[in-house]
Amino acid sequence: MPIVINLDVMLAKRKMSLTELAEKVDLTIVNLSKLKTGKAKGVRFDTLKAICNALDCKPGDIIDIEPD
Repeated sequence: MPIVINLDVMLAKRKMSLTELAEKVDLTIVNLSKLKTGKAKGVRFDTLKAICNALDCKPGDIIDIEPD
């Protein structure tokens, strides 16, 4: 089952740019872009918590699993 990252969906819902999110969570745009495009191999829980706090959402709003 592939894991899908819906960061772009949450950014659109919150009308926030990747640059704004990067500033709020103190990460580089490159690292957030890798996460957004699904190219990241993993994400730390503290990073996920910071992203969720900035976007006022839960991890399940960002991370999903597609059935095979």
